[in-house]
Amino acid sequence: MTKPIKVHMCPAGPNPWKVVIVLEELGVPYEVNSFPFQEVKSKPFTDLNPNGRAPAIEDPNTGITLWETGAIIQYIIEVYDTNHVLSYSNLKERSLCNQYLAFQISGQGPYFGQAGWFNVLHPEKLPSAIERYNTEIKRVLGVLETVLDGKKWLVGDNITFADLAFSTWNDRIDSVLLCAPEAKFDGFPNVKEWHERMISRPSWKVCMGKRSQLMDEQGLLSNGMPKGISNIAEYEVKIKADAEATARI
Repeated sequence: MTKPIKVHMCPAGPNPWKVVIVLEELGVPYEVNSFPFQEVKSKPFTDLNPNGRAPAIEDPNTGITLWETGAIIQYIIEVYDTNHVLSYSNLKERSLCNQYLAFQISGQGPYFGQAGWFNVLHPEKLPSAIERYNTEIKRVLGVLETVLDGKKWLVGDNITFADLAFSTWNDRIDSVLLCAPEAKFDGFPNVKEWHERMISRPSWKVCMGKRSQLMDEQGLLSNGMPKGISNIAEYEVKIKADAEATARI
């Protein structure tokens, strides 16, 4: 019997849910260790991931611990998708899936994350940085729009891990760009339809239900900030105060 994979995460971020949705789609058992963002740079988590970024996984079935979502997803596919539910067996399609996963982790994730930082979290507004990263979001969406022309999925006729890897960051575009939810895919109809196909799947609903529960348990807003906190400067003050209070106990 397959033992559950332990997924260590801060629930607010998009990256942990990329891993969880792949596990859900494959029906691989897992359990979540959810912890506050302020603990990501300290032990015991940094014993698992010295880079201090979530998620990380521990697989008791193989004894392997991994961090970095691209590596984790490729590992899950190699070990647990032997029936190719979210992948292909032939060289061309396998390589194309890995290509798009690389694009997600090198293009979409970093640029969308920086846009979110400068639009929402940075304590002062820097118009040049905001313009740069907002433009990069549109560029990445433009690439996907072109690739998806006349297609339902990025590779072949079936959904793969490559598609799912884009879903969580694309779902945040409105909160990153500070636009209306219905406007986040304006000008990118292929991307919009593709995204809607993914978020209509049972796996997505399960993941977002778990995220909402964990966020509520930690008293977090949808953007990951604690309730009552409006920017990263205020959050850093809170983190410092909480650490000092804990040290006095």
